[in-house]
Amino acid sequence: MKLRSIAVAVITFGFWIASWLMTPEALALVQIKLSNLSYHECPAELAQGATTPGGTSMAANCYIVTGKAENPTGKTIVNADIFGRIYDANDNPVLQNRTRVGSIEEVPPGSSEFELRISVPINQPTPLKLKQFKAAGFTGTVRR
Repeated sequence: MKLRSIAVAVITFGFWIASWLMTPEALALVQIKLSNLSYHECPAELAQGATTPGGTSMAANCYIVTGKAENPTGKTIVNADIFGRIYDANDNPVLQNRTRVGSIEEVPPGSSEFELRISVPINQPTPLKLKQFKAAGFTGTVRR
């Protein structure tokens, strides 16, 4: 009986140790600070055929939003969603009822450059105003 108790204790201890070694890494949402935001017109090859989002085809101007992304972790963040508000010169929203403006495929640890293509209806005057920009993502692939 004593030998059986020792065997159960050893097996239990082995499972406990194995659970620590084989536990998958927890994925937490990481906030990414975005700074030095600016924009410029798309090169001609990207701007050709630009239409507005939302299912309707309207003539649009193409712009590239650029800036710096600060990843505070020591790991690469994948598919980070970018959120922000974009207004035209008259303070009218460019992307109606949307705050997610795009994504960054990979954000390496530390500071890195990013760019994002947006389409703006041709009737909205510039300069554009980029406000409340931030990003968030995970340090690993999130499965559905």
